[in-house]
Amino acid sequence: QVQLVESGGGLVQPGGSLRLSCAASGLTFSSYSMSWYRQTPAKARELVADITRAGGSTNYAESVKGRFTISRDNAKNTVFLQMNSLKPEDTAVYYCSALHWYGGTRLWGQGTQVTVSS
Repeated sequence: QVQLVESGGGLVQPGGSLRLSCAASGLTFSSYSMSWYRQTPAKARELVADITRAGGSTNYAESVKGRFTISRDNAKNTVFLQMNSLKPEDTAVYYCSALHWYGGTRLWGQGTQVTVSS
């Protein structure tokens, strides 16, 4: 069974930091590009960041550039999202997602809630 399991979400004050993790199992992790998406009831799901299979290239939404960093550890089958200088507008459910290098169906985790509030 393929599983993507996010962790690390929670409540943080504006200006604070949080690190999300996504542990993958049931797949050949190094064959997949990995992404983080986020979604709120008021906004459509949006891409936050993605990273290529070996971690050699990254991409970020304009709203998080300079504040968020995506990384991966293929030996541990895990992708991370380091979030710094958090703002209330970063509040959302954050989802881990995987796409095989050959294409096909995108895979999704269950999501983890991030709330930025004082």
